[in-house]
Amino acid sequence: ISICRDLPNIEVITLSVNGISDLEPLHQCQNLSELYLRKNNISSLDELFYLKTLPRLRVLWLAENPCCGPDPHRYRMTVLRNLPSLQKLDNQAVTEEELSQALVDGEEITAPPARRESGWSERTACSAAGAGTEPHEELLSCSLEETDKTQEELDMKLVPRDKYSSFSPQETDCSHKKRNNVLNAILLLMKELDAEGLEIIQQVVARRLQALQKKELQEE
Repeated sequence: ISICRDLPNIEVITLSVNGISDLEPLHQCQNLSELYLRKNNISSLDELFYLKTLPRLRVLWLAENPCCGPDPHRYRMTVLRNLPSLQKLDNQAVTEEELSQALVDGEEITAPPARRESGWSERTACSAAGAGTEPHEELLSCSLEETDKTQEELDMKLVPRDKYSSFSPQETDCSHKKRNNVLNAILLLMKELDAEGLEIIQQVVARRLQALQKKELQEE
């Protein structure tokens, strides 16, 4: 979910059943109000550290993650102690009594979770902007592989790799990654649309393509 670093104004994120284990990219989503993360691989409640800085978060669905543990009361109290602004947790309304009890029974999280050095370096090596030690092709390949995976899930035609081979040397790795992150975000959000929503997207894309083609003809 590193793409969330480029979506600071997003308000609702639905990423249930996606194998997510790291919530650090969400800490910049200051307008986030609803977050759905059911059935992922979040192993520690310490990941809540990254959600404590989100002032508008009101709905969180975290059930069926390893971090919930065997004690549902302790889990709920810990979440509410660290996120007292929640109005609904795991599709259940939060009460004033629970918020008071959470101060007693919940565990306060004051530090981010510990990361394994190898796993953390592997993830950040790909996402670090302008990493001089990483070959240009490897940086681009990583983001393209993520985009291709999403396109395969949506049964869409994959973007030809050779289409990206003509980028000028002056164009930065950051711009490549930003382009692919935006594309990946659009493809992910398309999963949430019904037939009517997809038809609207189709119409907008058709008009956009016509405008771009017209502009290219004028430039020629």
